[in-house]
Amino acid sequence: MRRAGGGAGVDVHQHLWSDPLIKTLRARRTAPFLDGWTLHLDGEPPFEIDPADHDIAQRADLARADGLGLALVSLSSPLGIEWLPANEAQPLLDAYHQGAAALPEPFGAWAAAGVRDVDAATAAQVLDQGFAGLQLPATALCDASGYERCAPLLDLLEARDLPLFVHPGPAPSAPGAPGWWPALVPYVQQMHAAWFAFRTHGRPRHPRLRVCFAMLAGLAPLHGERLVARGGGRGEVDPNAFVETSSYGPRAADAAVRALGVDVVVHGTDRPYADPRDLALGEAAEHAFRVSNPHRLLN
Repeated sequence: MRRAGGGAGVDVHQHLWSDPLIKTLRARRTAPFLDGWTLHLDGEPPFEIDPADHDIAQRADLARADGLGLALVSLSSPLGIEWLPANEAQPLLDAYHQGAAALPEPFGAWAAAGVRDVDAATAAQVLDQGFAGLQLPATALCDASGYERCAPLLDLLEARDLPLFVHPGPAPSAPGAPGWWPALVPYVQQMHAAWFAFRTHGRPRHPRLRVCFAMLAGLAPLHGERLVARGGGRGEVDPNAFVETSSYGPRAADAAVRALGVDVVVHGTDRPYADPRDLALGEAAEHAFRVSNPHRLLN
């Protein structure tokens, strides 16, 4: 499994379904499952997947065209796999890890783990294969009880000096809501809660853990002034709490830099669901986002 290195660019957030995961999803008859290329999830209408989005050779070409030396693939947490009972989750997790470990350059991958039935021993065996760190759904880390339940996994990461990646989890559609609703409402709410839950419950318990929050943590860092006004502290910047840029553009990225500084923002795209954006913040910031900051997060 590849790690960040040198001066090549890094994308910390992509999704790419390999044959083992696709076959295992197609073998299921309850959500989450695939019927051909139609995805079925609990509480959501069927969704048509574009096979080209998961063509490994094409995606490798895209990554190289983006100037990447490393593109980290993660399990799609909105599928809800991590929340399944262990006897259902483990075959899907095994398939994901098998396929992710076999991806060609420039791909690497985040490991995944069940959060309903936490098994740190199995997670340790997966991390032994050289995964970059561990991804967990934000829905598992949004309050004190979540940190209590997931503590064995976070202890494992701290012991191995590996990072955590927090990604939006399942988000059933609201009745009558448009297709963009989950990405703009529950995903943002989840990441917002996860950011402040980490500050409140995660950091005191795991003082050495490096963590990266997807999608600029739902822009939660921009509420620092309100946090101070309501007695939440002085709004200190945590140098080991990173945010990645997926789906956002220049205005949001500029606001995040103003709130947190340039040193904790890293490049992520959420490809194939979003493409790289020109953040228009200059060459120095671009180098920090794509090279120096990801290197510090991952190594």
